[in-house]
Amino acid sequence: MSIPKIIEERVTELLSSINHDLPDDMELELEGYYDRGFFVSKKRYAVICDDEITVKGLELVRRDWAPVAKNTQHDVLEAILKDASPKKAKKIVKNVIKRLNSGEVENEDLVIHTKLTKKPEHYKQIAPHVIAAEKLRLSGQKVTSGSIIRYIITKGNQPISKRAEPIELIGNKEYDPEYYIQNQVLPATLRILESIGYSEEQIMNNEKQTSLDSFF
Repeated sequence: MSIPKIIEERVTELLSSINHDLPDDMELELEGYYDRGFFVSKKRYAVICDDEITVKGLELVRRDWAPVAKNTQHDVLEAILKDASPKKAKKIVKNVIKRLNSGEVENEDLVIHTKLTKKPEHYKQIAPHVIAAEKLRLSGQKVTSGSIIRYIITKGNQPISKRAEPIELIGNKEYDPEYYIQNQVLPATLRILESIGYSEEQIMNNEKQTSLDSFF
């Protein structure tokens, strides 16, 4: 992105002014110029420059979230940063929720990857990936510390951990749409949407966002 020289000069002057008043061992540095961006928190943000999105601290860069959550978050980021359309971002999330509820999402988009840090039998807290690992072990597969467990949360009345099914053994079991909506898609996207004025109620109940549409 080409920055007018007068803007560069003003930014340099501002930094110099701020740094002049800071302690000797502190100094602000210019990281870059961006077309658009938003901050969820100090270490969680997304910015765009020359059509390239930079993401820090969000689920896109984490392995332990299902593709349906990461892909939806990516599409929401593009709608906001590239298209400047919070309304489009909201529509994307609502469409994914609709597809989850109707059973249209493929299993591969629902797989959660978690690495075992020790053998399954050495875990005291029974987490979903531990249950899934034990099911693999009982089926005759080798599972040990360092194994990547790929599992899906399936429908049922048991606690979530006990409904974790290895993708290798999923068979005809159906995924739990409520789990993926409430524990994957909404947490991943609301971090972004709440920062531009949407609430969970507005997403789920089709209410209008009123605070920031006029800025885009």
